[in-house]
Amino acid sequence: MTSPTRLSVLDQSPIAAGSTAAQAVANTLDLARVADRLGYHRYWLAEHHASPALAGAAPEALIGPVALATTRIRVGSGGIMLPHYSPFKVAETFRLLAAIAPGRIDLGLGRAPGSDQRTALALRQDRARGFGAEDFTQSLAELLAYLDEAPDGGLPADHAFAVLRDTLPSGGGVLPVWLLGSSHDSAMLAARLGLPYCVADFINSDGDELAELYRRNFRPSAHLDAPNVIAAVWTIAAPTTEEAARLAMPAAMMFAHLMRGVLIPVPSIEQAETWLAANPQSLAMRRRRVVTGAPAEVRAQLDEVATLYGADELMLVNILPDHAARIRSYELVAAEYGLAMLERAA
Repeated sequence: MTSPTRLSVLDQSPIAAGSTAAQAVANTLDLARVADRLGYHRYWLAEHHASPALAGAAPEALIGPVALATTRIRVGSGGIMLPHYSPFKVAETFRLLAAIAPGRIDLGLGRAPGSDQRTALALRQDRARGFGAEDFTQSLAELLAYLDEAPDGGLPADHAFAVLRDTLPSGGGVLPVWLLGSSHDSAMLAARLGLPYCVADFINSDGDELAELYRRNFRPSAHLDAPNVIAAVWTIAAPTTEEAARLAMPAAMMFAHLMRGVLIPVPSIEQAETWLAANPQSLAMRRRRVVTGAPAEVRAQLDEVATLYGADELMLVNILPDHAARIRSYELVAAEYGLAMLERAA
């Protein structure tokens, strides 16, 4: 087994039952400061819509405050669901964010709606054309052209929008573009375009096949010389194995409801424990990887995942109703890996 070179955080801004989105956002800012201090490499904000459990409806609105609340950690989107937006608007927004925190902003892009189909339709200006995922490759190409800083880059000279590249906010340094995904299509597209690739293992725990597909078909580009893989993994650490298992129960209850088409806020541990005891078949439904345990157990599991994916980096994600327990989970993992010391050495 090999340890990942870097550890990072993916934050979905969970809303505990009885709490508010305002408190979830305050928790996000608090966790970002902690991750910055602990030595995590990146802090990415997810995009989810019309959810009573997740406050991160607009990562582009959270990235600026998180970047200003931190000092060294990279901050980005995990990710922007491009079919909802104009490529030029995304380019403008992220060039402006890069100007706010030069050299620290990442643009992660995805094709999924981050919502149900009705909400996806509501998000689109041109509703006659449906969700728009079929335009993803073309939209991505346009966005990359806007962000291309090479003298001969950009859209063709005769393109109606070609001159807009020179109007984008400047001074923010290099803006890395990542492709996010959990399917063969995303792996092949990232490989063909020579982009770094983040595999959502917490959605598709067979994603090691995608990482291999990406590496096998990777074409070096102006963006990247060699394949670069992040695996985003569901991870909960606690002082004991038993406590970590209990902390995982609220997300298990949420997932079981989601499979039935029911969205709920993040339940308390006690509520989830009672519900799961009354619905034991729901635990059998969850086949996604869940890394839980005491710190040494979590490290052993994460090292296995890193080896499985050949990952250059792991991005840890979880949903807990107790903010203090969530903070402690990231603290325990950071201490187990000695992240602060590694970051200083780097």
